[in-house]
Amino acid sequence: MNIYLSGQGAFAVAVAEALTEEHTIVGVAAPRQRRRLGSGHGAVDDSNPMTWDRLRSWAFPQGISWTSAPDLRAHHVPDNTDVILAAHSHAFIGRKTRARARMAAIGYHPSLLPLHRGRDAIRWTIRDGDRVTGGSVYHLTERTDGGPIAAQEHLLVPPGSTADSLWREHLAPLGVRLVLRVVEDLARGIRIEVEQDESLARWEPAMGVAPLFKPELIELPVPGSAAVRGDRWALNGF
Repeated sequence: MNIYLSGQGAFAVAVAEALTEEHTIVGVAAPRQRRRLGSGHGAVDDSNPMTWDRLRSWAFPQGISWTSAPDLRAHHVPDNTDVILAAHSHAFIGRKTRARARMAAIGYHPSLLPLHRGRDAIRWTIRDGDRVTGGSVYHLTERTDGGPIAAQEHLLVPPGSTADSLWREHLAPLGVRLVLRVVEDLARGIRIEVEQDESLARWEPAMGVAPLFKPELIELPVPGSAAVRGDRWALNGF
């Protein structure tokens, strides 16, 4: 299948490399520079590939088209895209962009959704002293981290875990496995959508970072156009 990947860092690269064993990456969206470099106040030389985000660096030598994540719009996604995948993506993928995928638009979140919605789910897991956590692959909708679940798996939080160790040693590898499982299901014509229980939902703010960027929200709707329903799956007009 043809997959458009939006993400960043080592996790996005791990997902891309796992997918290319059986599928094709037709384009990527990633930050221009690595997070720690791009967060400084001084200018960073963008001509130096060592400063680029890892997913951008991975795509370049393979001739895969790259788009800066904040600039991602529908026209950047090729016509032959089957699946849009968000892998550690901190830029909201809007409705028009999601609709470019012929089969599904999905993302991975490192929690047992609907628990710990938000970009700092792992930090909140550690802060709250959770003994059990997990990962979820879900269908992207207008509601951030709120779409139907396609796959989910739990794991025990090892004693002494930090947010970094829990992500690196457990939740990131789990994410790669779950993403592969869902993509293979879709390739076989199997589509799983389990609605999240909103009575259990927990949205938690990011810790010390900017809020999620939603680029398509700056585009005003055409007068008379249908309102976007945040509680519905917004892919291909449904």
